[in-house]
Amino acid sequence: MSAQLVWIAIAIAIVVIVVVAAAALWRWRQHRSAQLRARFGPEYDRTVQRTGAVSKAEAALEARARRVDRLHITPLSSEDAARFSDAWRGIQSRFVDDPKGAVIEADRAIGDVMRARGYPVADFERRVEDISVDHPTVVMNYRAARDIVEEHERGRASTEDLRQAMVHYRALFHELLEVTPAPQADVHEPVEASRGRA
Repeated sequence: MSAQLVWIAIAIAIVVIVVVAAAALWRWRQHRSAQLRARFGPEYDRTVQRTGAVSKAEAALEARARRVDRLHITPLSSEDAARFSDAWRGIQSRFVDDPKGAVIEADRAIGDVMRARGYPVADFERRVEDISVDHPTVVMNYRAARDIVEEHERGRASTEDLRQAMVHYRALFHELLEVTPAPQADVHEPVEASRGRA
């Protein structure tokens, strides 16, 4: 076999190896993307949009998951879950007379439950990122509720908006408790009663 044929065979082997490696890398990236999309739900798309690149978003989401994995997130004891549930019912009942106060208390209650479970609660954006790892379906509720509270502080949110914030907080609260809530009356009825008095 001539030297030229040997070099051609080596070149073909290198091309085949590169093509196979590229195909394996592509399949791995597709699999990783599918796993991250399934784990983070709408948070995946939001992070891609915010970072402007799939690779940056996926790296950020993986870093977020690694950070949360290092935390010692624990379920609540049944006693703590009952105590937080009782406190939540009190907050909801105060909504009729003091919607803004109840929404602020709801936000505090979310922080208290997070703290009891082992989440760091210093910074809102970090809280949202941490929650998104294990509770991706309700993290958007947390952002929406916080947005409504900020709009209310600027004088641009109605009582109906505050009711919606309570609904968002309630979904997140029950998800963080990791218990199935008993059916409740919607917060909507007390809002109507409150409006009737105004």
